[in-house]
Amino acid sequence: MGEHICPVWIGYLLASPARKLFQNPKKILSPYVEEGMKVLDIGCAMGFFSLPLAKMVGASGKVICVDVQEKMIKSLEKRAEKQKLSRRIDTRICQYNSLGIEDLKDEIDFVLAFAVVHEVPDVGAFFSQIGNAMKPTGRLLIAEPGGHVSEEDFRITVSTAEQNSFTVIDSPHIGQSRAVLLEKKSSNT
Repeated sequence: MGEHICPVWIGYLLASPARKLFQNPKKILSPYVEEGMKVLDIGCAMGFFSLPLAKMVGASGKVICVDVQEKMIKSLEKRAEKQKLSRRIDTRICQYNSLGIEDLKDEIDFVLAFAVVHEVPDVGAFFSQIGNAMKPTGRLLIAEPGGHVSEEDFRITVSTAEQNSFTVIDSPHIGQSRAVLLEKKSSNT
């Protein structure tokens, strides 16, 4: 994740319950996430999506939450503890050039990258790391802020994902966002 990182103070706004009016985590994620899954939330911030994901995966699932900012992770940990979800959440502070998920090879069922790809300095390496962590049946949902990321920039993001072993399977509608659902290309294609 790169030089244009979301300030921590904005993390409080992003975690606001009012945000659910136009970006409801359960509505957005329930078509893709079910109990028992292992989910990766990249750029999790203070857990707007992480906490609902932890509820969705249930006691038998796990949500790995990755962010480059320690203050965001610490806030997420406090919120998870308060909601008694901390056993379902694994938090990690990543580096600008590495998600720190090498130990998750072929383990992840679903990846969420919400409003984060535009902050990444090497998008190709980003998708490569995600692909390595995903199961062959894994899916990746990317959503970028429509007012911040142009259609052209989003098209380039999708193209880069396709160059890194992903295939577009859907373009879900998510309020105020440009979004795409991808899956790993099978090894015989």
